[in-house]
Amino acid sequence: MSRKDKEKEYRGFEQGPIRPPSEAASLLIRVTRNCPWNRCTFCPVYKGADFSLRPVEHVVSDVDAVAGSLAEILRLAQAPGGLTRDGVAALMERLAPHERPAFSAALNWYAAGMESVFLQDANSLIVKPAGLVSVLSHVKKRFPWVRRITSYARSHTVARIAPEDLAAIREAGLTRIHIGMESGSDRVLAMVKKGSTKADHVKAGQRVKAAGIELSEYVMPGLGGRELSSEHATETADALNQIGPDFIRLRTLAVSPGTPLAEAREKGAFTRASEVETAQEILLFLEKLTAAGAYLASDHILNLFEDLEGRLPEAKPAMLESVRSFLALPPAARTLYQVGRRMGLFRGLADMADPNLAARARAVVEHLSITPENVDDTIYRIMQQFI
Repeated sequence: MSRKDKEKEYRGFEQGPIRPPSEAASLLIRVTRNCPWNRCTFCPVYKGADFSLRPVEHVVSDVDAVAGSLAEILRLAQAPGGLTRDGVAALMERLAPHERPAFSAALNWYAAGMESVFLQDANSLIVKPAGLVSVLSHVKKRFPWVRRITSYARSHTVARIAPEDLAAIREAGLTRIHIGMESGSDRVLAMVKKGSTKADHVKAGQRVKAAGIELSEYVMPGLGGRELSSEHATETADALNQIGPDFIRLRTLAVSPGTPLAEAREKGAFTRASEVETAQEILLFLEKLTAAGAYLASDHILNLFEDLEGRLPEAKPAMLESVRSFLALPPAARTLYQVGRRMGLFRGLADMADPNLAARARAVVEHLSITPENVDDTIYRIMQQFI
């Protein structure tokens, strides 16, 4: 059987490898496999994997499989005794092996509250609008109570979708699009082979907003390295100011082993910024950022400041103060905060005032002989575990 024939054969319910942290409670419905671009030098996720579109009828079958499993789960939950571990195990035992992935997905979604659906993988908007509308309509038909249906997309793709098609996609049920902008600097975007320009980002973002779809833009502090740090911060803020997204999410660069960016770093073609330099970059980014109405979140362990959060412009002064306070700390205190943050002890500088948390962080600093001179190399090794 040829590869194309295999792709036409329904092989049962599928789920892809990733989703945004904000979609942790969502039902994952796989519309495409892997990434159609897959050349970004910093991304390790889909390397070596071929991209393919799943036939719409396969996606519809996945939705139906989850709906059928969900009906069984609800029936069990409403029976005398309710939903028990033994009851679930007995129900799972009666299922054929190919039916169990959909049942597990339905069970996890039921436990999470069944409020949202996320369409996988890296760029569901590459599906022809009519096909995506069919998928969205079927999701809404089988799960009419869902409050949010979301997807990843590339700016390069969205910028080429006609406004009327985006409007139809929104009418069919898509409520939010997640876009990895990473940077607004054309030099940074070209360096990391993002496949989109600043103009693409702005056009796509404005088009999403005009269609009435919520927009979440992801920014990667540190991506410009030491050399392009200021340009990266300034141009990214400018692009976001032009777009006015609903959400801005920070995802600090962690150079993944085996990626082209890691190879560039080893050859000296890319100089990774220190955490202090990255904090200075974030400060410049925040100073230049207006994007009124956008909600900025720093909700990831890769980020040095998890407490940079709030709606612009009201929350901006507090965010600026947080970063400036870190930069004003003596080197030893900055080191203590960096280690405590990477251990998950600190969300922000205020947590250093907790004597128990500070003592735990200090014990690690002393045990591993971490100093201001070697802290960045230590943190770099720790961050590899979070990618």
